[in-house]
Amino acid sequence: MLKEFRDFAMRGNVVDLAVAVVIGAAFKQIIDAVVNDVIMPIIGIFGKADFTNFFLPLSSAVNATNLVDARKQGGVLAYGDFITVIINFIIVAAALFVIVKAINSMKKPAPAEPAAPPPTPEVVLLTEIRDALKK
Repeated sequence: MLKEFRDFAMRGNVVDLAVAVVIGAAFKQIIDAVVNDVIMPIIGIFGKADFTNFFLPLSSAVNATNLVDARKQGGVLAYGDFITVIINFIIVAAALFVIVKAINSMKKPAPAEPAAPPPTPEVVLLTEIRDALKK
């Protein structure tokens, strides 16, 4: 059983998937940093808004003006975080599109297969004889 598990775990697809998950986690950290430290402050400057503090209190006990304190006081609907996640998703999707497009443009096109040479007169004659014998 251990040998089967080792064979399964060491197959190319499983190892490739493991590498992709690790790289994906690192890529997520990069995108989170870009969104939180670069894009959101710029959007905040132009829009005079900080999305992280946009929330709706779900109880009358919540009277804080920032999300961290509001969460301590009770339930809140943090739609600002949702907006941030949507922007994050759009950036990740755009980045992956650019990466895949770049990889596809670097691939060499498959060489065209040469056309089959026309059959020789002997082959044509033998084919006709074969077809005549079948009848």
